[in-house]
Formats: sequence, C-alpha cells, structure tokens
Amino acid sequence: MTSGGVRASEVVRDVVAELAAEELPVVDGLAALDEEIVARRMGRGRSEQDPLGFGLDEVAVLVTPVVWLSVYEAARQLGDQAAIGAARGVKAVGRKIFRRPAAPAVIPALSHEQLREVRELVLKVAAERGLSERRAETIADAVVVRLTLTAQGGQGRPDADAADAD
Repeated sequence: MTSGGVRASEVVRDVVAELAAEELPVVDGLAALDEEIVARRMGRGRSEQDPLGFGLDEVAVLVTPVVWLSVYEAARQLGDQAAIGAARGVKAVGRKIFRRPAAPAVIPALSHEQLREVRELVLKVAAERGLSERRAETIADAVVVRLTLTAQGGQGRPDADAADAD
C-alpha cells in the first residue's frame, strides 16, 4: 500500500487471486505494461487492430478485464486530484520525451458513497462484458471488500494481516 491509498494494480491482483486464480498469469503479464494503455485497450473502444494477445471471446469470460477496467476507472475518477488537469498534461509530455512510465494509479481510502459508486461501476462493466448478474455481484463485492480493507488500513490479504499480528 502507498501512503494515502492503494495501488490499483494491488487491488486487481488481490481480487483476481481470490476469484479467478487461474487468471493471475494474465494479470502479471498486463502489470508489466503501462496501466493507462492496458485500460484503454481493454475498454469499449478497443480496436481489433490493437489486440492484447487474446481474442475478444476469451476476454468476455475473464474476471481480469472487469476488475481492471473498474478499478482503473475508479482510480481515475476518485484518485488524487493533484494529478488531474494541467499538471497531468505536462507529466504526460514529460513521460513521452524521457520515455518514463506513468505513475501507478492509486485509489485513496473511499467513503461509503464512493464505495457504492465503485460497486455500481463494476456491475456496469461486468454487464457490458456479458457476465451473469450473480458473477458480476460476486466481483463487485470482492472489489468493495478489498477497497474497504484499504480504508481500514489493512493490506487486503488475510495472510498478510495475520503475519502483521505476529
């Protein structure tokens, strides 16, 4: 966890590990790429000319795209406001000039209302990806639980919490 929040990539990995551990190689592979590019490529406007290395039919049944898109959208909407606006544009130009990766997306501790918004976002993305309502609710609940643990200062993994208690 970073000061003031949790990296979106940590949330994605923890939720996928809990709900679809078989997808962890996909998450780990995507984590090596620029987060914004991955989110853009997984998004609704994804071009068939710009594949991620697996077909759209396979994406529709995976948990990873739903969690990734939802969590990164939440980070974008609810994250640190200092990274938004003119400073963001200047940073983007600087990254391109110096070939530096974007700073990791961070989600701050969220209010109950913001957690509800994130849950609704997950449900919306899951529906767009063709997941059943039941599966969508399971994913949404796991994301909210992970973010709630962040707000309470936990790392989100019971084994990590138990190790801290020793």
